[in-house]
Amino acid sequence: MVIAASVGILTSFDLLLAASPKYAASAGAGSGGAGLVTGVLLLGTVVAELASASLIRRHGYLRALLAGAALLGAPTLALLASGSLAIMVAAGFVRGFGFGLSGVAAGALVADLLPPDRRGEGLGLYGALDSAPGIVALPLGIWLADHYGFALVVVIAAAAALAPMAAFGWLRRATASVGGPGGSGGTGGTDRSAEGLGAAASAEAVEPAGLVAGLRDRGQLRFALIFVTTTVAAGIVASFLPLAWGISANTAAAGLLAQALTATVSRWWAGRRGDRRGHERLLVPGLVMASLGMIAMLALTLPVAVMAGMCVFGIGFGIVQNATLALMMERVPASGIGAVSALWNLAYDTGYGGGPAAFGLFVAHTGYPAGLALTGIPMIAALPLARRGLRRRLAVREPADLATGQVVGRMSSRADVEKRPPAPTTRCEAKSASLSKGVGCS
Repeated sequence: MVIAASVGILTSFDLLLAASPKYAASAGAGSGGAGLVTGVLLLGTVVAELASASLIRRHGYLRALLAGAALLGAPTLALLASGSLAIMVAAGFVRGFGFGLSGVAAGALVADLLPPDRRGEGLGLYGALDSAPGIVALPLGIWLADHYGFALVVVIAAAAALAPMAAFGWLRRATASVGGPGGSGGTGGTDRSAEGLGAAASAEAVEPAGLVAGLRDRGQLRFALIFVTTTVAAGIVASFLPLAWGISANTAAAGLLAQALTATVSRWWAGRRGDRRGHERLLVPGLVMASLGMIAMLALTLPVAVMAGMCVFGIGFGIVQNATLALMMERVPASGIGAVSALWNLAYDTGYGGGPAAFGLFVAHTGYPAGLALTGIPMIAALPLARRGLRRRLAVREPADLATGQVVGRMSSRADVEKRPPAPTTRCEAKSASLSKGVGCS
């Protein structure tokens, strides 16, 4: 039921995400107005995410989820009364706040319900299911607006957002096992907080002091910054690919569909792969693929280049999405999951909203092909950040490595290493494991 509510909320958001900027531009707002519509929407989301940790602690997961759904759906109907830029901006800010609040609450609730040793795979599956609305709703919103008018898109988006309100009783029963009254506890599953995340709550873990503490933690901030570089490009693609010169509406819709589909599949795959081999190993290939996909937009007038670029970018984006979220969740106990969900969503929406707002100002000077390709630069610049932690983790291997010389394929977690005796540091110590075979120290 939680996932069903989340799907309805995301459907509402995605239906208008690309359709609203196009409608604003056609109404005379230009590329600057189109970027402003998306930027203000995501500004509201960021504001909600900054406040979400304290709101969830005070009112609980379920109340935050349903309040967010109401704030996302109700203001949408104001777009039926007027298509002015001022109304679109005002409604967009409130809708963004509702989306941000409900997104953080739903993500934290799902993460709290997952077993820690399979959290990466579970988050990947949840992300894949949550991406389904984007696969359908993002291109569908453009298509419906072009063929049947913007008003129909508005009505469907409002209904999808308000649907979880009708399922309040079911949602309450579905989340009854999570801490707090009526399944709406603010800190998550208190029954599992001592054991469920005991391994992850290592010396490296941050204290569950809220979003501000997460922003001060260098490890969490590093993953958030890596993720931001990909969300900037994702927001620009969603807002401006339908507006790009020299590309048909059908090609733009197909490109957005391809990007959403590949991101969904790769996010699920990244969760499974990361649980077995280490999530940090996936950051570098994810960034490289995402940047190459955007660089391919230099050939924007070729439909095959658009489709290939969006597929490659979608794969990289999905990988980075799941890897960064799983790595951030690993660093906190159960009581800190809400704050981590807020920080990750903040990184998502800061880039997703700030990117289009900035892009709308300079694309008139660069043109769409060069402007879209330039969004790959931040991802390339983030590669040293992705490699920094990977080098540290690769240096931590099984103690038997020094004795046998064999390469261990599995990444070891910090909690695993702390449970082991110290690894041998000299040749004699390393060979001591082989004394039964008659090997001595020289």
